[in-house]
Amino acid sequence: MHTGMKRDSIESVLREALLDSRQRWRDLVEMAVDLAWETDAEGRLTFVAPDPALGWPASSLLGAPAVRLLADEDAATSFSPFRVQRQRRGVRAWLRRADGSLACMSFAGVPLIGPNGEIIGARGVARDVTEEEERNAALAAALRREALTDAILREARAEVLADGMLAGAARALLPAMGAAGVAVLRRAGGELLPLVKYGEALPGLVTLGAVTASGQGAGPRATVCPEGRPVLVATAYQPGQGEGLLMLWRAVGGRAWDEEEHALVRAAADVIGIMLAHQALQAEMLRQARTDPLTGLMNRRAFLEELSRRLDRLDRERLPGALLYLDLDNFKPVNDRLGHEAGDAALKAAAQLLRGAVRPTDLVARLGGDEFALWLDGADARIATRRAERLLADAPLAMAHVSVGPDLPLTFSIGIAVREGGSGEALSHVMMRADTAMYAAKRNGKGTWSLAAQ
Repeated sequence: MHTGMKRDSIESVLREALLDSRQRWRDLVEMAVDLAWETDAEGRLTFVAPDPALGWPASSLLGAPAVRLLADEDAATSFSPFRVQRQRRGVRAWLRRADGSLACMSFAGVPLIGPNGEIIGARGVARDVTEEEERNAALAAALRREALTDAILREARAEVLADGMLAGAARALLPAMGAAGVAVLRRAGGELLPLVKYGEALPGLVTLGAVTASGQGAGPRATVCPEGRPVLVATAYQPGQGEGLLMLWRAVGGRAWDEEEHALVRAAADVIGIMLAHQALQAEMLRQARTDPLTGLMNRRAFLEELSRRLDRLDRERLPGALLYLDLDNFKPVNDRLGHEAGDAALKAAAQLLRGAVRPTDLVARLGGDEFALWLDGADARIATRRAERLLADAPLAMAHVSVGPDLPLTFSIGIAVREGGSGEALSHVMMRADTAMYAAKRNGKGTWSLAAQ
């Protein structure tokens, strides 16, 4: 009897020690990890801790396939952290919490081996590393954006003009984004004008851009064009200027643009927006360098550069052209009697008259002081003299409001030099003939024209 009581006492102590050991193990596991689990040979959960686990009551998980916890159940056919053939550590997978949110878990697991050496399940633990994964993803995304920006700037750095910078940016974006084509567009007067296109062509580019433009501050927008190319459009806002667009497209049937690529394109669009602002600034500087600030006409330098280019084309096409030198008659009395502001008004009125007397294909410039020039593309002597006569007829009335009075009307002395098509006559020689003819007109009396000999 004494021996039996002693045996029961020992068994009770051992049972309590075992239970205490199990509770201690459970407490340690629950403090050290966010999920402890066991599965059977069919992959069903036979043990889950803590309770609740990831917001799920343990009772709702026991007996259920463990793969139901995976965020992507379809991926479980090729990989599941709950099925292990050998000891594994550091395997990461996304699980779904009870509230529908996702948790990234780092798994460690071992297989459970039966008496005959067969795998009868698995046991393991998992730690919630969602914050760490999100930090790593954010860091990786930042590094990718930095690498993309560096690639764009590396291509653009070799260029001096903004047009070249934009082309370099497009070249860098094409491989970096896995795109088949890239375009940079600028919005002007309600239309989108392509500035740079690189790679494969995209039919209906401007129309598509107008439809998908999203405005300042909005994120990139994705669409699929009718021929099946995935397209991504981002606003390239230009500080102090307006709106441009960056567009990328994949090959026909290509994969859709993912969220990370949206972020990359937005970062690229910010850089391109600065380039567009730089381009606008360069264009304005060039316009100012080529424009007479008072009248808005071309200045002497711009006029001669453009005329030199045209002479080469006219020689190839064997077409004539006419150069008219115009001196504003009776301008000095306006300055002397009415002041320089009145003189400026007279020059502006003369510029307006000349601008209205030419076709869009012709050139009109202020050479300096009260001297102006016209170039009439394709004009022979008959056309040039008729134009001169029309100007002389219109000038007194058109500029009467800025003249000293009817006794000293503002008009022109005009010298005309016609250049025959294919003659190869140098620009300097044409200018000399026109200038000589203009002074001949002045000697003949104000408000006349003179045609230079060939």
